[in-house]
Amino acid sequence: MIFIDKLNAAIERNKSLLCIRLDPDPEIWPEEIGSWDTVGNHLWQLEEWLKYLIAETSDLVCAYKVTLEFYRTLGDAGIGLLRSCLQAIPDNIPVILDAHFSGLNTSTFFAQTVFLDWKVDALTLNPYLGQDEVVPFLLYRDKAIFILCVSANPSAEVLQEYPNDQHPFYLNLVKEAGTWGPIEQLGLQAEGNTRSLSRIRNIAPERLILAGEIATETSELTEMLKAGLNSHGDGLIALVPQEILGEAIPRTPILALRDQINQIRTEMAQMNPTCSLWLPDICLLQEHPYKDLILQLYDINCIQFGEYVQASGATFPYYIDLRTIISHPQIFEKVLSAYAEILLKLKFDRIAGIPYGSLPTATGLGLRLNSPMIFPRKEVKSHGTKKLVEGKFNEGETVVLIDDILISGKSVREGAEKLKSVGLNIEDIVVFIDHQEGVREKLEKDGYRSHAVLTISEIAQTLYDSGRLNSQELGYLSKSNAVN
Repeated sequence: MIFIDKLNAAIERNKSLLCIRLDPDPEIWPEEIGSWDTVGNHLWQLEEWLKYLIAETSDLVCAYKVTLEFYRTLGDAGIGLLRSCLQAIPDNIPVILDAHFSGLNTSTFFAQTVFLDWKVDALTLNPYLGQDEVVPFLLYRDKAIFILCVSANPSAEVLQEYPNDQHPFYLNLVKEAGTWGPIEQLGLQAEGNTRSLSRIRNIAPERLILAGEIATETSELTEMLKAGLNSHGDGLIALVPQEILGEAIPRTPILALRDQINQIRTEMAQMNPTCSLWLPDICLLQEHPYKDLILQLYDINCIQFGEYVQASGATFPYYIDLRTIISHPQIFEKVLSAYAEILLKLKFDRIAGIPYGSLPTATGLGLRLNSPMIFPRKEVKSHGTKKLVEGKFNEGETVVLIDDILISGKSVREGAEKLKSVGLNIEDIVVFIDHQEGVREKLEKDGYRSHAVLTISEIAQTLYDSGRLNSQELGYLSKSNAVN
């Protein structure tokens, strides 16, 4: 079971968004364990206490979080204690290892240790080494990572808020991290105040957020939930306050806190009846299957708003440019997967890409599907062999034509005619975005079957539902204007 499914199952089963820290923390462990200097003589008591917390709360939480450094500072005995605690956690509750890991040269080995040996479900990472550090962890498709965005440490504010309050570094980090991995695998860790949590949620409405300790006072708790919950009323994991874990019988206040959160969420759901909570009589929103991809394309500025002059000379209030996806491997891989879903249903001998925008995509699809690729030249060579079509092919073969955006159909028609002129058959044309200008119907009249991964209206509605577009921008994208 992948992490997000395991988490959602625990949330629904235990009716809880709460997460408990299972750490050998001297500030909260029972007095009989003694001080940090003498804890080595009381490890068995420390282990009993941690397992007691698990037994008392396994039906009240959605996850457990363990801080690696607390265990490492106890040496070999501490790692043994960590393994024992991990084994005591029920298999149906996810475990998040709070490591803030940052080691490019050791990331592959560390991922193998924590995911395969220790069998934790998720891990926190320090983002400063960039996407290269993230990739080895994303190879484990059933696991997840949380990128540290905001720390609760007061002295970190000078770095997080740089250079100014309008454009703080941590928000730029959130936007960049959104292009590193899929929603189900990459979440955000935000332990700051309610304002920073709200700002992160606004620009990352689809991401799971691992927040800091949740407030217990009703008004503060309500504000935190309003700031951190997504439009569906979930997407947030919150830590049980440390002082509660130190109480003699922590189950009672944790139960009360869980019920208090649920009551507030119920009231919020009644004010917003489109939320998809576990609560009864709440409808479930139907998300687009490529929602994650659409949002990531928006985040890397494939869709922009402003005054843009087109090749035709006309000016439009938005611009769509898919050529930058080749600079984002994670997103490019998703685009190829979306194309491949269509191509696997078609019959063809070779793949042909339309120069120049779709050539990288056609190349990637050829490699993925083990299918030979060719392409019609945009300009016919006036020297050498003067080839009209590059690549090896045999007369009579069937070719599927790949393009990025279907607007007027001019480029695919010209490409198809060049391919047909050398004896190739064209039956199917596959594009990534159809602008819904009626071109697909015209192509069908010409004898071509056309297929599109997305339509402009699907993109517009998904961005609007996710809070990325306002009503005016939705109107821009919904108009039948050609963009390229």
